[in-house]
Formats: sequence, structure tokens, C-alpha cells
Amino acid sequence: MNAEPEKKFGVVVVGVGRAGSVRMRDLRSPHASSAFLTLIGFVSRRELKSIEEVQQISLEDALSSQEVDVAYICSENTSHEDYIRQFLNAGKHVLVEYPMTLTWTAAQDLWELAEQKGRVLHEEHIELLMEEFAFLKKEVAGKDLLKGSLHFTAGPLEQERFGFPAFSGISRLTWLVSLFGELSLVSATLEERKEDHYLKMTVCLETENKRPLTWIEEKGPGLKRNRHLSFHFTSGSLEDVPHVGDNKNIFLKDQTIFVQKLLGQISEAELAAEKKRILHCLWLADEIQKRCC
Repeated sequence: MNAEPEKKFGVVVVGVGRAGSVRMRDLRSPHASSAFLTLIGFVSRRELKSIEEVQQISLEDALSSQEVDVAYICSENTSHEDYIRQFLNAGKHVLVEYPMTLTWTAAQDLWELAEQKGRVLHEEHIELLMEEFAFLKKEVAGKDLLKGSLHFTAGPLEQERFGFPAFSGISRLTWLVSLFGELSLVSATLEERKEDHYLKMTVCLETENKRPLTWIEEKGPGLKRNRHLSFHFTSGSLEDVPHVGDNKNIFLKDQTIFVQKLLGQISEAELAAEKKRILHCLWLADEIQKRCC
């Protein structure tokens, strides 16, 4: 990664909201991974022309340009699948913010397409790069879980743009799977008051050892963004996570992983394990949505 790059990959950023803006900033930073990447332009539904001297280009030009090797998909969740498919078919590598798709079958299909085209398909999971997760991973290692819960609260989120809460909140599910292994679905319910912009999804899961885990996504006006967790082990309990440091440059850390994939520096075993985890979480999200609907 620290060597002088033989080739620079031309990148286009699709969607320039919060995540897209951070990606554009990081692509122009002096970070080691950015040395392998060149920001060609951005795609947006809005007529912006340029952002800090980076030019807006049309989707058609991004797909056909020989300069563009990579697409960063940072648009609304509902558009991810279509953009991924178009860029893979155009022979581009793809980095996409989670969730990759809003169905498990679509994700399987896109992964097969990426493999057919010989291109990298990378789903961002910055929640696994957070200091809180590193703390949790260390705390639960080697312990025998009895039961646990994760309750996430936040303001309202439009399902029409971001998908069903099991998908828009898949980072919480990814935490649980990464900490405790593959899970099975026991039950799932959705309480929704559309007139109040309120919803509460309650999911009961089981570990392979039949230990219960409860995942709750609750969103509505006045609810602060917060994560409450409680894990009980045979050796004691863990109630919430103390402040363990600031999450600095987590998008850059994710970009580093992506560049390592482009350069073939991540083993097939690691890639297969990541793919298995991502598809398992998307399958669970799909099943949860079916139960609730």
C-alpha cells in the first residue's frame, strides 16, 4: 500500500449527500489508499455543475468513460441495486454504501455478476471499523452468552428512500452476527403509526447455541440517535459501551480495504468469509421483512 502505484484507478462518486461528500473529500486526501485513486467526477440528480472544482458528469458518461474504473455508490438505498448492475455491466469495480440491495436474491445476483465480470464488489460496513465495535469484540471473545439485546433509536426515516428498517438498520444486525456468529430468526413484528412518523421493529433471534438475542429498531420524532445494548454471559454482564475514543477516518479505513481488494491483497478465504457474512445478514433482513409484512 505504501509503494508507488503502478496504476491509478479513476473513480466516479454517485450521490453527493453526507456519505458521498465524505468520499470525495477522502479521495483528495494525502492518505496512502488515495494515492491509488483519481477522482474523475461525480454523478447527481441535482444540477450542481461542480463541487470544489470536481466536475459533475452524466451517468451515461460515467458508464462509458475509459477513464472511469471504479464507481462509489453513495445514493439512496432504493437506487443501489440499479446503479451497481449498470456499473458492473459497464466493466467497473463498485464500492457501495450498505445495504447493497433491499433483497437477498438481488444481492446474490449482483455478486454473481461481479464474479462473471471479474470485478470487485465491495459493500461498506464502517460500523465494523468503529472503536465501539473493537471494544465489544474484545469484551465478548471467549465468553458464553446467555442472552442479549440491542435497541437502536433515531428520528424518522423514509422507507420509500431507505427501505424496510431491517435493511436500513442492517449495520446493527451486522454487529450481532459479527459478534455471535450466524443467527436464526424466531419472530419479528412491526408497530407503525404512519401519521406520527413512528415505527418500532422488534426481532427475536437465536444463536447457533439457542441463546436469545433481541434487536429493536425504534424511530420517530423526538427520539435521539442512540444505541442501547445489554449482553449477559455466564461470567457477568455488559451494559452499553463506554466512550472508547473517537471514530476518526472510518470511511478512509474502509477505502483502504477496498483498495487492497483492487490490488489483490486480501486472501480468497477472507473474501469468502466476508461475502458469506454479508449475504447472511441480507437473508435475515429479507426474512424479517417477510415476517413483518
